[in-house]
Amino acid sequence: MKLRLQVNGAWRELETAPLRRLLDLLREDLGLTGTKEGCGEGECGACTVLLDGAPVNSCLLPAAQADGRTILTIEGLDHPVQRALVAHGGTQCGICTPGIALVAAAALAREPGLSRERARDRLAGNLCRCTGYQSVVDATLAAR
Repeated sequence: MKLRLQVNGAWRELETAPLRRLLDLLREDLGLTGTKEGCGEGECGACTVLLDGAPVNSCLLPAAQADGRTILTIEGLDHPVQRALVAHGGTQCGICTPGIALVAAAALAREPGLSRERARDRLAGNLCRCTGYQSVVDATLAAR
């Protein structure tokens, strides 16, 4: 199947199997290895990308569903939340960080006045075994 999708601002055409995971297409075909596979089951959020501005687990999404759509990966993100995560100690091993940064950026775009409670709710689908969540929430709020 031939796909046409916009990735990090550039339109790309790729030949792939329709049921191939978007995660594999991004990492293997496009070399965008910032998107991580954590669980491969949609439970951890490490593979989160923005599809038309909304967070999705790329490990669950067939590539065919991205045809004609816009994808933003961590490589294409330029947002204050990235610097805030570093400044507030919201990163450690780095497996979860790309997904967290993308979810936080999307949440802030939708809700500029994001409260601490809503930030926690928005980030609930992204698991982190290293930092705890206080520093991640602090960084998200600091990026407002």
